[in-house]
Amino acid sequence: MQETDKVRFLLQRQSCGALGLPAPQGEALELIIQAALRVPDHQRLRPYAFIVAAGDGLQRLGAIMQRAAIAAGKPDDVIQRSIRMPGRAPMVIVVVSTPRPSELVPVFDQQLAAGCAVMAMQMAAQALGFGGIWRSGWFMYDRGLHRELDLRDEDQIVGFLYLGTPKAVPPAPEQVADTGSFVRWL
Repeated sequence: MQETDKVRFLLQRQSCGALGLPAPQGEALELIIQAALRVPDHQRLRPYAFIVAAGDGLQRLGAIMQRAAIAAGKPDDVIQRSIRMPGRAPMVIVVVSTPRPSELVPVFDQQLAAGCAVMAMQMAAQALGFGGIWRSGWFMYDRGLHRELDLRDEDQIVGFLYLGTPKAVPPAPEQVADTGSFVRWL
């Protein structure tokens, strides 16, 4: 792949919410996880963890989400919807920032590394022909859900990466014609 093709690939990054079987598995899933382990990570702390739900694990994740919604006092429609949320894709990877003690690397930097891991996994999945969407929402911040997933008090979910095979070709991503409105020169 030529250098310009590599950049074009990055420019074609897009979320795909309509996902079906198959999900990445075997070598493809290993490559996706390996991509996450290559993100910028000062001092090589590897301040992240990945909880993978597929097959029956999706039902378990849905039940965990439903219990968290009940415990959080969410409205009935949210409680009913929460159990079905993981079923929107054949695989969900819960990406967690797991800060390590460090005098050099602030927690925020470590959380950014975990966020980069989500992006790297989504890009790797897309390169392998899969689709994905990085979802967030109130569940990311719900400490009850964190406890249900056996996370530590200092851990923080940074996203839910839904992966699978695109059911349809997503529309081409919008290209920003004028990047100048996002750039300021000193």
